[in-house]
Amino acid sequence: METDLTKGRLLPLMLRFSVPYLISCFLQTFYGLADLFIVGQYTEAATITAVSVGSQVMHMVTVVIVGLATGTMIAISHSLGAGKKEEIAKIISSSILYFAVIAAAATFLLMLFVNGIMALLLTPQEALAQTRQYLLICFAGIPVITAYNVISGIFRGLGDTRRPMYFVAAAGVINIVLDYLLIGRMGMGAAGAALATVAAQICSVLFALAAIRKKESGIRSGCQNLRWNDLMQQKDTIRKIAGIGAPIALQDGLIQISFLAITAIANDRGIDVAAAVGIVEKVISFMFLVPSAMLSTVSVTAAQNAGAGRHDRSRQALRWGVSICVIFGLAMFVLCQFLSPQIVSLFVNHEERVVQLGGQYLRAYSLDCVFAGIHFCFSGCFTAYSKSVYSFIHNIISVAAVRIPGAYLASAIFPATLYPMGLAAPMGSLLSAIICVIMFRLGRRYWGD
Repeated sequence: METDLTKGRLLPLMLRFSVPYLISCFLQTFYGLADLFIVGQYTEAATITAVSVGSQVMHMVTVVIVGLATGTMIAISHSLGAGKKEEIAKIISSSILYFAVIAAAATFLLMLFVNGIMALLLTPQEALAQTRQYLLICFAGIPVITAYNVISGIFRGLGDTRRPMYFVAAAGVINIVLDYLLIGRMGMGAAGAALATVAAQICSVLFALAAIRKKESGIRSGCQNLRWNDLMQQKDTIRKIAGIGAPIALQDGLIQISFLAITAIANDRGIDVAAAVGIVEKVISFMFLVPSAMLSTVSVTAAQNAGAGRHDRSRQALRWGVSICVIFGLAMFVLCQFLSPQIVSLFVNHEERVVQLGGQYLRAYSLDCVFAGIHFCFSGCFTAYSKSVYSFIHNIISVAAVRIPGAYLASAIFPATLYPMGLAAPMGSLLSAIICVIMFRLGRRYWGD
């Protein structure tokens, strides 16, 4: 169902859009956490490390794909807000062909360089074999990951967040059932976790394709009119999609590289530190669901209103998004000051050192929920106005100036605790938030201020 975000009370409309998206993200993250939880119940630290390292690599791949697909989502929202529905089918057909090429290239290159990726991450020797198995299986599933995220981006560009929620809910149930079967009953370890994840993603794509066949809209006509020569004939459309999506994909990729660099620093300190950092990264991804949902909500809301010339509503959407993220982030930060060891202990049995280190890391890292939510919402607004390069600028400064060097120095100066290392990410996000406010004020002519 298409949703018009240019009319009516804005906050209820944003919540109506964001809640199904939030539930989708929750379910997707939940079954990622389920992998780690179930692995932690049946295996030892080496397997936990393999799954945590492998899943971080796959998370990076996924966020880059999602970033690229944001170009499709925003292009559709612009056309919908401007009342140019005839352009939507052309955007969809061009996107499908464009992403088919990207998926094929990514699958080939990642499988070719899998050993190099593990070496760069300083994967502990005990976890090498299982990490390689996990990555190869997941890399083979990249076309499926791409298909799901592009289809979901199309639906969300039309203001429909409910169908993607249904797709991922069904896939999540399948993933958890397969986790218990392949990891618990069959003892397949990291390979079982990867197989369960890819199988669940295949199911989500099949559900999405079934929904498209029933949906009377630009989605169906766009899929029915695929032509390979559209890649040449629709260069302007593809250039628009890539112009919006590529900077987002690049910035998200850089952020994930910073996370992987921190993982490499942790891996170099031993198996207990590696496991602790891997678990906390999963927990933080869960806490970032609300900021992520607000990023997409602000993006689509502002894009539709930009297309309709309602710039005042775009700025109002940004204010609501920031307010929601700050309130939520503060609540998570306070919660983690009291319950961090208990949260980490949910994912590992009989590993007291891992729980202790993870608790230290989570207490500090949880502050990032506050600051990241602010720059997420600003990035959503920048993207809506085709200024996603602004997001790239503040993120590259944050990564290069604070996140990676901060984590390295904290690890070197404070080798007995992970608390200082956990502060690197929130300090980087604070810098990003400050830069976003400055760029927003300097670029006010772009958003009708």
